[in-house]
Amino acid sequence: MFGNLMGNMEERQAAMKERLAKIELEATAGDGAITIQMNGNNEVLNVSIDPSKLDWEDKEQVEDLMMVAVNRAIDKAKEAAAQEAQKMISEMLPPGMGDFGNLFG
Repeated sequence: MFGNLMGNMEERQAAMKERLAKIELEATAGDGAITIQMNGNNEVLNVSIDPSKLDWEDKEQVEDLMMVAVNRAIDKAKEAAAQEAQKMISEMLPPGMGDFGNLFG
């Protein structure tokens, strides 16, 4: 019973990775000074820097803003991955199981 319910886990993991690769997220820091674009697989797609909003003499500020932007993007990617996992669990459940899948997310 559960073998059919779960299906081939390797195939499901590959499908999940594909779904997450298509999700693009954006996070900023320093009022738009640094923008990070990332996909749901935590892969950085682009880094944009608005030099007019940074004090390039303050290396620590630039590093801190970069760290904040990356961490925000990672948080968004984690949230997207959790939502996609929930969707995938719901798709695996037989009709009529209701919100049983919400136990996992």
